[in-house]
Amino acid sequence: MSLSDERGYYERIYKVVEQVPSGKVTTYGDVAAIVADGCDARIVGHAMGALGARSVEVPWQRVIGRTGRITTSGLHQRDRLEAEGIGFDERGYVLMEQFRWTGPSPEWAQAHGFKELSEAEAGEEAPDSQLRLF
Repeated sequence: MSLSDERGYYERIYKVVEQVPSGKVTTYGDVAAIVADGCDARIVGHAMGALGARSVEVPWQRVIGRTGRITTSGLHQRDRLEAEGIGFDERGYVLMEQFRWTGPSPEWAQAHGFKELSEAEAGEEAPDSQLRLF
């Protein structure tokens, strides 16, 4: 897939990430499953890294690795999540069972041309990798 194809997903990815409420997290793979149409976790990671000035309006800190691991470095992601009430275990991983977002409502997904997040799709994700945002 070319970089221009990936960027075609970015606005849709941002729209999904904007739906994640404060106090919840989602994974790169979950966002990709909601966007669908060939989007994958790596594309979501690239989109988060390309936010630039939009990082003020898109809650990038709520997108983490599937295991609950923060995948950015040096951006105070944990501080931001803790300020929203997100809890971490002794390893520094988000308590996914408690704080994972289950996806948009069926009504929102249908109205905006997205898929609902199914349990089968949750967890289908590329391995965690360090991302450099901005």
